[in-house]
Amino acid sequence: MLLLVAVAAGILSWKFVLPWWRKQPPPASGGELTVRVLDVGPVNGDSILITSPVGKTVLIDAGDTTRGKAVVEALKRYNVQQLDYFIATHPHPDHIGGSAEVFKAVKVLNVIDNGQGPSLPSVPSVKPVSKKPAGRTPPSLSKFYDDYKAAVTASNANYGTASPGTKYDLGGGALLTVLAPSEPLFTKDHMRTGGNEPNANSIVLRLDYGSFSMLLAGDAEEQTEHRLETKELKLDARVLKVGHHGSKYASSESFLKRVKPEIAIVSCGAWNRYGHPSQSVLDRLKAANVKLYRTDLHGEITLITRGGSNDINVTSAKQPTEDAWAGRTAQKDDSTRSGFIAYGDFGPPPRPRKSEQK
Repeated sequence: MLLLVAVAAGILSWKFVLPWWRKQPPPASGGELTVRVLDVGPVNGDSILITSPVGKTVLIDAGDTTRGKAVVEALKRYNVQQLDYFIATHPHPDHIGGSAEVFKAVKVLNVIDNGQGPSLPSVPSVKPVSKKPAGRTPPSLSKFYDDYKAAVTASNANYGTASPGTKYDLGGGALLTVLAPSEPLFTKDHMRTGGNEPNANSIVLRLDYGSFSMLLAGDAEEQTEHRLETKELKLDARVLKVGHHGSKYASSESFLKRVKPEIAIVSCGAWNRYGHPSQSVLDRLKAANVKLYRTDLHGEITLITRGGSNDINVTSAKQPTEDAWAGRTAQKDDSTRSGFIAYGDFGPPPRPRKSEQK
């Protein structure tokens, strides 16, 4: 009887306990894990630098095409001479536009993206009205992506596409897990209620270190969030990098209830035409009783933890002079249904209003 009980216990442990145990992140080593949400404004953009307890580095996105230098300066400031991973969440220039400059400045060992190219508008051919020589040729709409791909090739880095469930061991107990995108990828037909498909197919990541957890949502839209909610995923996290710069098409009420963040960070620029962050999202975050940080108001935001239960130290480069809970007014709609295209914004960013300069 004892032998039968032992065998039965072993079978149950192998079937249920072992899979559960394998899903648990490794214990924290007690060293410092640092996450820096870089300030890549005043235009919209994302760039997040992770330094693990053993010194491994991950750069998630590299800001807009005009902000590569700022990202490189940040890497130099923190003595980052090599990136173990560069992760491009999706092919929009406010996320990978600065990547070519980064690749020139530091050695990159591994590159991960979602395997998708930019979604460009079809431009009808126009007959020339004059035989006079044309002026300077405008840059290609896909130049930012072409430059990114060329930089990846020249770097000789190992290249791979993100696959849900893949875990990257950053050492010292820090673990980065891919949650999205998942098949089938979103198309324009899925975006009829708002948002756009390149954003919806963003790479979404989860960072764990002891009791610390952070959800890095890229530009994930509400459709992405709902898909994540239907899967058996651990979504609750102490820190949330708010999806899509605080767009009204993301950060749904049901998603925030599932994540239950204590701290929310919005990476956005004071000069953006899309009203990021939107008042509706800020209201939902406020109702969730989070501590809010915004790069447009707080500048660079740094989180340091040793993995303890109440061990998150958050600092910002500056103190806000505006109400962090006040949203911005949209001049354009960031949705496929309104004609939003891959590049997002053309020309120089709008100048801040006098009220915003004070």
